[in-house]
Amino acid sequence: MLIRITLLLMFAAFALFLSADLLPWLAVTSLTRLLTQLGILTLLSAFALLLTAGLFVVIKHVIAACSDYFSVRQRLQRRLWFIQSRQDQLKQLFYFRTVQINYFSDRKRKQLLSANNRKHIQSLSKAIDKDLRSMKQQLSKSTYLQLKEENARYRDQQKVEALLKLQQKITTLN
Repeated sequence: MLIRITLLLMFAAFALFLSADLLPWLAVTSLTRLLTQLGILTLLSAFALLLTAGLFVVIKHVIAACSDYFSVRQRLQRRLWFIQSRQDQLKQLFYFRTVQINYFSDRKRKQLLSANNRKHIQSLSKAIDKDLRSMKQQLSKSTYLQLKEENARYRDQQKVEALLKLQQKITTLN
């Protein structure tokens, strides 16, 4: 509706400008200035009306957007989205902490297992040394040195199976 009124005012202003241009040809010069000023006023009022209508519409939309933003429904919706986002964050944090705990516990278990294996290898090697020393008189010097070297080599290489076979070999030599 306002756009129609604005367009009518603009057409009226253009009609006034056109008539102000035609009046000097008709030898009526006294109305030319008055029609020009009236045309300018009509055109300015059309633009002012369009501008105020635009500002009114913009202000109306801003007020509607603000009232919608601060409405109870929107606040509850934003709160729900926040809670869902926080819940997703906590799920991700729980997952990554679980992965981290599993990684460190697995690493610690492997360290303990490795330390335990080294301890058992050392004790097995000491038992083999003890058996070798007790059988030293029964074995030849070259056999004794060879068995002692095998014991040291298998112990340094951390070969449990080889140490067990060596121990069985020594017990069968009795």
